[in-house]
Amino acid sequence: MSNVAKVTAKGQTTIPQEVRAALHVVPGDLLVWETEPDGSARVRRVQPLDLDYLRAVQGTLSEWDSAADEEAYRGL
Repeated sequence: MSNVAKVTAKGQTTIPQEVRAALHVVPGDLLVWETEPDGSARVRRVQPLDLDYLRAVQGTLSEWDSAADEEAYRGL
């Protein structure tokens, strides 16, 4: 399936109906955008529990976010 949506000057877009249906998205739902190094992105619907989990995990990742870590794990 392929859908195209235009981004406004404010960075907003409309999620095509087919995509909303596939993601089971309804007004008020939360979406998480996951970007990849190759420039691609995934979007998925999250539940509040998922969001709490993501926020908790995000706070622990900074301890591995240094230039030395990048060098050590670059080849993995």
